[in-house]
Amino acid sequence: MKKFILTIFSVALFCQLFIGQIASAQLLNNTSDLDSMTIETKNAANLGDVSLGAVVAKIIQIALGFLGVIFIILIIIAGFRWMTASGNEESIKKATATIKSAIIGLVIVLAAYTITYFIFNALPFAGGGAPQTTTGG
Repeated sequence: MKKFILTIFSVALFCQLFIGQIASAQLLNNTSDLDSMTIETKNAANLGDVSLGAVVAKIIQIALGFLGVIFIILIIIAGFRWMTASGNEESIKKATATIKSAIIGLVIVLAAYTITYFIFNALPFAGGGAPQTTTGG
């Protein structure tokens, strides 16, 4: 069974690496076609002009939000284990250790989220939401 799974994985990896590269290389014959396809895709998706800094900030904030959810779930699971421990000291110690670790992790994630938010929204070089001046006309 392990050999079968390894064979399937190897074939899928081979197809992804080599056949995918050959198929995508056919698109690069004319770079103006690639540029026009990129512009058409951007317009069709209503992306507008999005800076790289804004995209990176959003990816980091989504990842940190996901980690925050994981730590909250860990706290809930540890609390459930503590409530169902029935006075077993060993499982209570494990549950409290899990809760302490999850709270520390949650504080770290919240601090990282706050720092990321500050860097990408308050600082002018980050490409986030720096205030822009417009001249009326």
